[in-house]
Amino acid sequence: MPSPATPQYDFETGVYRPPSEGGSFSLLVRFTRNCPWNRCEFCAMYKTERFQLRSVDEIKRDIDAISALCDDLRQLSGKNGGGVTRKAAAALIERYPELNYHHGFAMVYHWLISGAATAFIQDANSLIMRPAQLVEALRYLRAAFPSLTRVTSYARSKTLAQRKPEELQAIREAGLDRLHVGLESGDDAVLERMKKGVTAAEQIEGGRKAVAAGFQLSEYWMPGLGGQQLWREHALHTAEVLNAINPHYIRSRPFHTLPATPLQEAVDENRFQLLAPREQLLELRTMIDALTVSSRVCFDHAGNYWTDRHGDLLFTQSYEGYQFPEEKPKVIDRIDEGLATEIPSPNFLYL
Repeated sequence: MPSPATPQYDFETGVYRPPSEGGSFSLLVRFTRNCPWNRCEFCAMYKTERFQLRSVDEIKRDIDAISALCDDLRQLSGKNGGGVTRKAAAALIERYPELNYHHGFAMVYHWLISGAATAFIQDANSLIMRPAQLVEALRYLRAAFPSLTRVTSYARSKTLAQRKPEELQAIREAGLDRLHVGLESGDDAVLERMKKGVTAAEQIEGGRKAVAAGFQLSEYWMPGLGGQQLWREHALHTAEVLNAINPHYIRSRPFHTLPATPLQEAVDENRFQLLAPREQLLELRTMIDALTVSSRVCFDHAGNYWTDRHGDLLFTQSYEGYQFPEEKPKVIDRIDEGLATEIPSPNFLYL
């Protein structure tokens, strides 16, 4: 964080964001700290941290600090109404060397040079805020950065299901455009085993409410999360839930164990049997075959590592993926290509 010499640039930046909201493209603005649930058996995120709500005044001070940094970079660039230059960033660091250690400086700089068009609200579930406070913070953000064309956030299905339709509508109208939801599974037995704290019915209710309120909805599911015992139920019931919601995006995040998680311990003690790569791909085919959605189905993550006979990835890792139902046969064909290919054990670092 900046030293007392640069209090005008003092703002927080969290760690996590979806791949499609990362890189150089999204401004990261922290409305809450960490995860209010934080009990999922497979998850290692936030486990050493305590959830905290931030006050609207705190959030506004952060937005003001980011705005001050943007203004100074633009002024040094000689582009008060436009982009920034590398020379300006270097000049500001020369003036305030402590910016070398500011977690958000490079993020803001890259956001500006990429067009300052999108923002991501951190951390794990901003919808847990009181709706009126979230609305106030969103309006302040939009007023501070009129160049924004999209603002997104993580959200829990349970929280969405608990919100009144008029509350969600107000949040949407205040400027939150897209929600990223960790569905993970549509099977109640898998959800209970993983301690997701939500049922399939609540997943459907929350997803439908989000779509009805006008949000773009991005739902994530985890091939392999049912293990050897529940793989078919996991695949078919996940498809049922997604069919009932019909979100704008369905994103595949194949399950893998992480150190120091309860599920890793279960694998080590042979209480949970993992799917082999080919079995996981077969499960994926079962789920995709059962989909009747008009969503974009995406494989935009390194975990979708399956390859064809030429050694190329089976699926595009574009954030926009494949448009269903038109491109469903293409995805099925690619899965069949992978199933016809000998699939080695994964040899890569998950990101």
